[in-house]
Amino acid sequence: MNTPPPADPHNQSLAANVRPPDWSNPKPDQPYHLIVIGAGTAGLVTAAGAAGLGARVALIERDLMGGDCLNVGCVPSKAVIAAARIAGTVADASRFSVHVPAGTQVDFAGVMQRMRRLRGKISENDSAKRFSDLGVDVFFGQAAFRNSDTIEVDGTSVNFKRAVIATGGRAAVPAIAGLEDVDYLTNETVFSLTKLPQRFAIIGAGPIGTEMAQAFARLGSKVFLVESEHGVLNKEDREAAKIVQSAIQRDGVQLLCCGRNLEIKRDTDIRLMVDSHGTSYDEPVDQLLVAVGRAPNVENLNLEAVGVQYDEKGVEVNDHLQTTNPQIFAAGDVCSKYQFTHAADFMARIVIQNALFAFGPFGRKRMSDLIIPRATYTSPEVAHVGLDEQDVDGSAGKFDTYVQPFSEIDRAIVESEDEGFVKIVTKKGSDEILGATIVASHAGDMISEVTLAMHQKIGLGKIASVIHPYPTRAEAIRKLGDQYNRTRLTPTNAKLLGLLRRWHVGR
Repeated sequence: MNTPPPADPHNQSLAANVRPPDWSNPKPDQPYHLIVIGAGTAGLVTAAGAAGLGARVALIERDLMGGDCLNVGCVPSKAVIAAARIAGTVADASRFSVHVPAGTQVDFAGVMQRMRRLRGKISENDSAKRFSDLGVDVFFGQAAFRNSDTIEVDGTSVNFKRAVIATGGRAAVPAIAGLEDVDYLTNETVFSLTKLPQRFAIIGAGPIGTEMAQAFARLGSKVFLVESEHGVLNKEDREAAKIVQSAIQRDGVQLLCCGRNLEIKRDTDIRLMVDSHGTSYDEPVDQLLVAVGRAPNVENLNLEAVGVQYDEKGVEVNDHLQTTNPQIFAAGDVCSKYQFTHAADFMARIVIQNALFAFGPFGRKRMSDLIIPRATYTSPEVAHVGLDEQDVDGSAGKFDTYVQPFSEIDRAIVESEDEGFVKIVTKKGSDEILGATIVASHAGDMISEVTLAMHQKIGLGKIASVIHPYPTRAEAIRKLGDQYNRTRLTPTNAKLLGLLRRWHVGR
């Protein structure tokens, strides 16, 4: 059986914050300006923001406040990845002439305890008490619409003027032969492990699967990463994905890509059977993690009663995040293909404006105006914003590509992290930035400079004039500005510059 969450002080602290056992739901006596269903990132930002602007707000959560990000997503995963990076650094220390004594080991139980301790500390920010103190009425229980101005929760009818569906998503369960016969992990259960799986199978080489594969390999597991497509991170720039693939394979991950005839069987251990590149594998493993996409949480909300349309991809919304019922909005993973915490945050800001402060068509914000970066936290990281060469490939001849390898960046060289590159795509003949990909250590931090430039319509040429500290990896972005400016040195411009030089200093 899968390990239940440890009942240690850290998880008890988490529960006390995000689902207090002695919590009593409020007794509403008037309609709320805004009811928010779901206390993940989108719901929390919506509730806190609206209450801070003077609205009467109710927040309903059926499980744990903080949603996936706090409880089973960003926070625990990055804590585990941080420990794995230290383990990877120690294992690689000899390259720097730092010799670590033989026998150094990872205390996996300690790694997970640290994660739980930090998660419990961070949970104070998402606690029921904090939001109550902000003026939000917090309800725990399953919400269901009764009509376009009433929601029922835990037997109580709650009236509203506007509502927001922010119920998020969950791990999708693919149709895999034999999967129903074994106990498998998802992102919702993997962080309850206290014992390191010696042999660990992961299905799905997207961001979650690839991050966890590398992390557990560095922590000491023998990892089998199964992917139906070729390689890893198939939504990323292919050259960037190849660099990550090489890195995780160096860390010991056995990639079984182009997987066919995948089957799971239960013997003494779990058996993973799959064909990959002409070879049939039959591997016994201790644990199996399924990381193949997400499904929206739309069940039991009685959306039909209020005319809110939805499908297997989630709730249908327009560009203003309004559902097919104009009084009801949606934000976050339940309605968006951009399933990131930071995207949910900014979608919530749009909802606050459009649900409470827009007047007809005036003052409304649009989802399509957002410029949303993303990052995968492998080592090296991959970060992306905007379009890439694949997106604009149908517009052949209408874009330019500039690439700066980190093998030519001094900071990356001296730290022996010179794999990777910055790639920026611009409009043909212009410095207007259409998109960028960075594959490097701390790429997730670096991408924000490009995102800012795109948001503020700062061209690539102008970035060249911004002084960047030396030596830093961010110099690579400035150097791309230099590359663009050199393209402006046409023969005519070169002649004019030559005349000016001779006029000032002679031949």
